[in-house]
Amino acid sequence: MSDFTATITVHKTPAEAFAAINDVWSWWSETVEGTSGTVGDSYRFEVPGIHRCTMTTTESIPGKRLVWHVTDSHLAFISDTAEWENTDVVFDITETPAGTEIRFTHVGLAPEVECYEVCANAWGAYITTSLHGLLTTGKGDPFRRTSTGESELIKHGNAELVNLDALR
Repeated sequence: MSDFTATITVHKTPAEAFAAINDVWSWWSETVEGTSGTVGDSYRFEVPGIHRCTMTTTESIPGKRLVWHVTDSHLAFISDTAEWENTDVVFDITETPAGTEIRFTHVGLAPEVECYEVCANAWGAYITTSLHGLLTTGKGDPFRRTSTGESELIKHGNAELVNLDALR
């Protein structure tokens, strides 16, 4: 099983990368409720009618590693709506000669699972475009309060992978 992974390198310090990752409102979703960064912190992510989950910080080593454990997950567009339950979202941060490398891995999101293509497309965009943009330009591209689930699926190239009529 090969878990979904995306890697970016930025000209920021590991501490700046860690802080940006924890600023989930600026790169993942403006609608996140809760906190991240310290072990035990918890937040809820939701794209209404499409996807929701609760993330709890289970490991936090500033400038090095951050792990969120997924619970209360619901993906409306697949048969096993709890497919993300008990998976982990991991950020490994490493200083390299080229800059700071952020290796994102969603442990449990593998090609064998039903949501893989849709979720890999979305994670890929959030990490390589939104988080990268936040770190390099100061501006990410998170799910906006004014967005809809359909606009989010279209933005990440997933509209053709999901029966939008079934979600309405």
